[in-house]
Amino acid sequence: MSKARAHLEVPPGVRAGIAVFDRRTGAFTARADAHALFRSASVVKLLIALDHLWSRGPRNPLTTGDGERLDIMLRSSDDAAASHFWTRNGDGAIVERMVTRLGLADTVPPPEEHPGFWGYTGLSAADTVTVYRHLLEDAPAPARDRVMDALRNATPRGTDGFDQSFGIPAVYSRPWAVKQGWSGFDAQGRSPATPKRRPVTAGGVDLVRGAVHTTGTVGAADRSVVVVLTLHPEGTGYGRACADVGRLTRTLDVPGGVPTD
Repeated sequence: MSKARAHLEVPPGVRAGIAVFDRRTGAFTARADAHALFRSASVVKLLIALDHLWSRGPRNPLTTGDGERLDIMLRSSDDAAASHFWTRNGDGAIVERMVTRLGLADTVPPPEEHPGFWGYTGLSAADTVTVYRHLLEDAPAPARDRVMDALRNATPRGTDGFDQSFGIPAVYSRPWAVKQGWSGFDAQGRSPATPKRRPVTAGGVDLVRGAVHTTGTVGAADRSVVVVLTLHPEGTGYGRACADVGRLTRTLDVPGGVPTD
């Protein structure tokens, strides 16, 4: 077993894709199934935001309304704002453009039969690290600051009422910046319990099991990029899934991270 995998504690029944990258040393300190595909849920909002900001400048400024939509989409994971940009900017073409621009190795658009479902985008932990590294190291300062400022001020709950303070925010003291993701739970936080049903997949991406992801940066100067993507056994409630993600996140080697307890 590699050093980067030695201390990971993935809860039973949970499928996880993990990557922790130390930007100071340029090395991964934790990695497991980093190229496995997961449905993105709201993590794809990073790509939606970057795509919309890509060509903005003095001759093509961001409007006040679009700025407000981007901020609430990133800070409070607002789905209506994401759907606005998704439809306006070409649906899956957004993902295809960002794959080319950032050199993403694994990311795929939603399946053709679900074109409007931006959360069905397939992505990996490794590609998510690449997205954050682009943001921090290559993106123009206005785009970087817009996105990262929103992620540093993530609200405790999304606009849909779901708790988004799990994982990184629960495990590490500030400074951190996060974009969380969740999918497959009803308004009461329940997920389907249908063990006899075969998992519904498209292009290798599971579209059924409850997904809970914590992604972002931890430490001064955004030292570590932390990505934990998870799928949970059918019937697992949202609270249990978030707790499992927290326990897993706590076992990671995150340079610059200061545990909350």
